[in-house]
Amino acid sequence: MWNFTYHNPTKIVFGKGTIAQLTDLVPKGRTVMMIYGGGSIKRNGVYDQVVDALSDHTVVEFGGVQPNPKYEKLMEAVEQVKAEDVGFMLGVGGGSVLDGTKFIAAAAVYEGEDPWDMVADDDVECTDALPIAGVITLPATGSEMNRNAVISRESTREKLPLKSDAIRPAFSILDPETTFSLPDRQTANGIVDTFVHVTEQYLTYPVNSPLQDRQAEAILKTVIEEAPKVFQSPRDYDVRANLMWCATQALNGLIGCGVPGDYATHRIGHELTAFFGIDHGRTLAIVHPAVLRHQRENKAEKLAQYGLRVWNLTGLTTEKTIDAAIEKTEAFFQSVGVDTRLSDYGVDLADCEPIPERFRERDNLGERENIGAKEVAEILALCE
Repeated sequence: MWNFTYHNPTKIVFGKGTIAQLTDLVPKGRTVMMIYGGGSIKRNGVYDQVVDALSDHTVVEFGGVQPNPKYEKLMEAVEQVKAEDVGFMLGVGGGSVLDGTKFIAAAAVYEGEDPWDMVADDDVECTDALPIAGVITLPATGSEMNRNAVISRESTREKLPLKSDAIRPAFSILDPETTFSLPDRQTANGIVDTFVHVTEQYLTYPVNSPLQDRQAEAILKTVIEEAPKVFQSPRDYDVRANLMWCATQALNGLIGCGVPGDYATHRIGHELTAFFGIDHGRTLAIVHPAVLRHQRENKAEKLAQYGLRVWNLTGLTTEKTIDAAIEKTEAFFQSVGVDTRLSDYGVDLADCEPIPERFRERDNLGERENIGAKEVAEILALCE
């Protein structure tokens, strides 16, 4: 196991009826900006719950944050933050809303020329942000308990990560009842995102970390078991609660302690969203099986372990176990209604030619840093 430092100061308030606790959790005496997306929180009752809980606070609103939050839209919020002297940011929605909230909070106090530099320029650090909290209504990204955000810029067709301890939420409220009305498409996208977050920290190579392995396997097996139930009984509280907690545990840093990580699937998937507008979770379902196939030799030992422990594949040779494990992974994505090929989304391989070129100027991907522009092109060919 590698050396590591783990510190996660985000407070999680989990369970039904917990939105009411905003009354005490959000500090008084500061103007609070409530940030949300397309308005679903007004239809499912979450908006009213938040407004009621903050009735003793000064609140301004900013709505319309898109899926894959856009820099151009977020900068409108930054101007409002400055104009209204906002002192606390509350994102109410899914991972995109919270990612957008994180960027707004950092951009509002950024002293450089263009806040996009914090995202696009590796030499520019995000060192400060307004305090942030979240009310999560779509379990997927784990943004409620981590230091990550992913921001898109329409003008350059880019989707890039922002990482900083400055943008960790002070607290997040997770009420599974807020997810009852989610469309199947969003539920499925969240399931895939959760699953891939785990495998990107687990399907690498062994470093003698049996606890982290079994923690990862527990999340994967829980997601596999709960996924079919949620489509059969969308208002089953226990199922929604289990999936919600899995999504948080998948990317709050715990299972990644002391082990190598491989985020190639996410980085390549971000490009598919930037170029073609494909839902984030669906890009992962396209790319991840291809990454596993392309990197099967480097990941062989963990892939075989995954096949045995997660998919219960016994009595097979190592090679056949690996084949079956990858096939099971792709079939699982399909079982929740997510297609797994570029052609399913009307995208030709030729349309993807600009994507590998973007990786010529970036650090190599993968836990062994062996995935460059050439390998990205090969992986995309496997997605056809």
